[in-house]
Amino acid sequence: MDSLELALLAVGGLVAGCVNTIAGGGSLLTVPLLVLVGIPGDLANGSNRLGILVSNFSAATSFRRKGLSELPDVVSVLVPVVVGSLCGSLLVSLVEAALFERAFGIVMVPLLLLSLRPLKFREAAHSWSSPFTAAVFFCVGLYGGAFQAGIGLLLVLALTRSGLDVVVANSVKVVVILTVTLIALPVFIVRGLVDWGPALMLATGFGVGGALGARLTIGGGERLVRPVMVTAVCAMSGRLLGFY
Repeated sequence: MDSLELALLAVGGLVAGCVNTIAGGGSLLTVPLLVLVGIPGDLANGSNRLGILVSNFSAATSFRRKGLSELPDVVSVLVPVVVGSLCGSLLVSLVEAALFERAFGIVMVPLLLLSLRPLKFREAAHSWSSPFTAAVFFCVGLYGGAFQAGIGLLLVLALTRSGLDVVVANSVKVVVILTVTLIALPVFIVRGLVDWGPALMLATGFGVGGALGARLTIGGGERLVRPVMVTAVCAMSGRLLGFY
């Protein structure tokens, strides 16, 4: 990779880390970006996880410094999400690169629509039952282990519907994704699905973006990233599906 491509990955990671913390969906930018600079889809999916790990650690630290303590809310969803994530990561690690790219190109479209609705998330009038909560978060973890991109959007939606307000849901989200990534990343490493050079460059940007995104979330910064998300996701989805 040349210096321009590495710089593009660092900037893309910064934007995605910020987007991930504010609303979710930053990997809708970075996984296709890795593919566009020449990384096969299956390696792009695995390499992106390193940046996700750094970003969510950075964001979780920033949330805690701002006085948001999310641990009591994390415990009830963490186990089903982790189990689902492990299953999903094992399954997707067996999929060929070309098939993954096609599937990801399709998945990006409904996730883009979901990414346009973060301000409409509302706390539910009644909390979910424990079995239903476990089933929902297992499915979220299953998806996150397989694709990662958009799991933040799904988590915020599920957490707000289960009874949390949107700012607390965002702080819980980053801790859950951090844990999920710690479980899933070793699967991709063992199977040789991490390209360390691009992954480390992307992770550098992700770390800065995660901290910045936490600050913007508390200040109400969702409006800043939506136009960029729409343009970039539409363009990259079309690329992955072979339209140009």
